Amino acid sequence: MDNQPFKPFVSDGNTMKEFTFRAVFLGVLMAIVLGAANAYLGMKVGLTVAATFPAAVVAMAALRPFKGTILEENIARTTASVGEALVAGAIFTIPAFVISGVWDELRILDTIAIMMVGGVLGVLLIIILRRTMVEDPTLRFPESVAAAEIIKAGQKGETGAAYVLGGMAFASVWEILKNSYGVRLIQEKLTGFIKFSESKIEMFERDFVYGGGIWLETPNASPMLMGVGYIVGFKVASVLFAGAAIGWWVLVPLSIFLNPESTALALEHGWADVVHDTWYYQIRPLAVGTMIVAAFYTLWRLRGPLYGGISRAFRDLSALRDGQGTITRTQVDLDLKNVIIAIGVLAIPMFFLYNYFSNSIGGSVVLTVVMLILGFLFAAVAGYLVGMIGSSNNPISGLTLSTLLISAVLMVTMGVTGPEGVMAVLGIAGVICCATGVAGDMMQDLKVGQILGGTPKKMEIAEIIGVICASAVLVFALKALDRVYEIGSTMLPAPQAGLMALMAKGIVGGEMAWPLVITGMLLGVALIIMNAPSPMLIAVGMYLPLTATAPVFVGGIIRLIMDRTLVKRGATPEQTQKAENAGILMASGFIAGESLMAVILAFVVLGRLMGAGPDAEPTPMFVIAENPWIGMAVFLVVGYLLVRLPIQKALGK
Repeated sequence: MDNQPFKPFVSDGNTMKEFTFRAVFLGVLMAIVLGAANAYLGMKVGLTVAATFPAAVVAMAALRPFKGTILEENIARTTASVGEALVAGAIFTIPAFVISGVWDELRILDTIAIMMVGGVLGVLLIIILRRTMVEDPTLRFPESVAAAEIIKAGQKGETGAAYVLGGMAFASVWEILKNSYGVRLIQEKLTGFIKFSESKIEMFERDFVYGGGIWLETPNASPMLMGVGYIVGFKVASVLFAGAAIGWWVLVPLSIFLNPESTALALEHGWADVVHDTWYYQIRPLAVGTMIVAAFYTLWRLRGPLYGGISRAFRDLSALRDGQGTITRTQVDLDLKNVIIAIGVLAIPMFFLYNYFSNSIGGSVVLTVVMLILGFLFAAVAGYLVGMIGSSNNPISGLTLSTLLISAVLMVTMGVTGPEGVMAVLGIAGVICCATGVAGDMMQDLKVGQILGGTPKKMEIAEIIGVICASAVLVFALKALDRVYEIGSTMLPAPQAGLMALMAKGIVGGEMAWPLVITGMLLGVALIIMNAPSPMLIAVGMYLPLTATAPVFVGGIIRLIMDRTLVKRGATPEQTQKAENAGILMASGFIAGESLMAVILAFVVLGRLMGAGPDAEPTPMFVIAENPWIGMAVFLVVGYLLVRLPIQKALGK
């Protein structure tokens, strides 16, 4: 039975409408909207989620009145999901130019060039690997299968739009009530500091007095962040929060306790500032070291499957070129010869951009070659990981960090240092991160297309169109978010970009806190030895603010409650799948609603600032009250919505 050929939902011989203007236009529009939403989410918490689920639902709902076909819906969804993937690559790297100080503000043309070249490169590179990976029976593609099931169910009238739109409406209103530049009725969190009693330790016949304490915060009252935890699941959310617990409840108190001057600093500046600065300047560099080890460990673990997959891909392509294979509609890609030529052409503008950054022809040549080699390797890694764990859990920031380290060492070796070297290293990191993000997303989309019976060539063209259009527009959303919320601040920490800035400036500029980084690397080795679930995710948790990781953990707990309730009630696999789909769609609505409203408010505030003059500062529209207890109530509401409604959908009770 396993030897029987795969049969897509729409057969090879079916000639229904597929690549139409309305499908591509709708996809581009959704790519921009969902990309802007994920830009805010990613810089807020350091995680993005696959846009393929809400994109699939919106595509079905929007095209149904026009009698759109399932393949048109697939093209619209494919084009739309590239916005999230592209912006993930952008926000993990490009804000680092500002955080590191080499740019005063985001540069529009430079940002567009990095996003556009990186995104198109990601599409082109993954074409070489498409056939091998989508047909590999060992790759489960969990999110692709789930998205395809949602689209199939839509053919029976079950679009799920009510869950997405209802979640968006609720989260949008909530964001207006809690956003710093909204109505300000709700306070997001409660904070407090538990002080340790003083301890005396005798060493070398001297008494040393130690103090300090633990900083406690409630999770942010954010449906968006709880939705993230719900989608990624309890295990991922738990590992992320475990990293936060290690960082905030072990390492920060330990650092304060071992520093006798902390008490004096607290009397002068307050414990909140002491805790924050201890985490920011001591724990984050330590987390960087852990991420470095985790990134290279990820590559090492995948060496066998990747080598085999890449080798098989080239064998398949060689067989097709020699006429030893047949190509049907559902297998045809863009012409490989033209793809390779296009990759070479893309290297030309990147060379000039790197030369513009570094003012070094030799350094630019090296970076361009590194971009092509690592771009292909990491595109393969991203595609493989998406097949294993899905796009939402794809650790592209770890792969990008590996690129940055290699590039930084090369630049220092060649004598390209200072601001020029930092810009060059961040430039290649930006291109690789965008390429890797889009490559992983593209592989996920192509798997959905294989299940549904889409034409790969048409999907690849749609993705390229989506990349070009999204690159030209999303840069303005990034600028608005930076102007209003300030990238790198506690409101928009952009953790991965901060990491990239720290590494590039530290290695190329000679400002790295190496003792802390090396200690973090040893921690990473220890986590690997003890077989920790995900050293990279633990390090990211250490690097993020506690109020960002805690609500993600709450969302994971809510998902666990729903899963166990379904098991307790004896739900069938079909009923379980139906409940999971409904919950994921509503969680996607929470994410889209809250993040989009934050972006809209940013543009509203930006418009007010432009009318008030260049020196004006952002201010709230209204401040009615700031009640923290109203904020805490949202955890009960979101928990009810994400557990009760999906179970009702599945079991009818």
